[in-house]
Amino acid sequence: MTPPAMTPPAMTPPATPIRRAAPADAATVAALVREIAAHEHQSEHVQVTDEQWQQLLGRPDVVVLVAECDGVAVGYVSAVRRLHLWTGGDVLDLDDLYVRPGHRDAGVGRRLMAALAALAAPEQLLVRWGVEADNVDAQRFYRRLGATLRPKVVAAWTPAAYTAVG
Repeated sequence: MTPPAMTPPAMTPPATPIRRAAPADAATVAALVREIAAHEHQSEHVQVTDEQWQQLLGRPDVVVLVAECDGVAVGYVSAVRRLHLWTGGDVLDLDDLYVRPGHRDAGVGRRLMAALAALAAPEQLLVRWGVEADNVDAQRFYRRLGATLRPKVVAAWTPAAYTAVG
């Protein structure tokens, strides 16, 4: 019996450039967001348009870093800078970390996180994010980066739900 074919490691070069996305990158960022949403079976929740991304990417509190290979986006990390009322200082709330399937296991995710850390470091900003309880691979990755994982239940209050409270 022939063993199953093994997938070779991703071929993303170590010099994959990472840069901050600009308003001109709106369509690329929107496509990446749709990809991660589909990967997480959450496509129905993505409502932001390319035009809205143009606006968002011009805001100083919105951080989207894009990794490229041969001029094509292969992954991104996104975060929002906001005030943390308990400390009186700002934090970076990481929203997404996504690497396209053909470029995984090549260090792109680690490099994106390192680039985000480099943005946070000058002001010693806390970087926070959530990870699905069943995503053990992501949890392992984040632990390897030195992140502390704490259990927490996240609640979401939709307009339909909170208008019924009154």
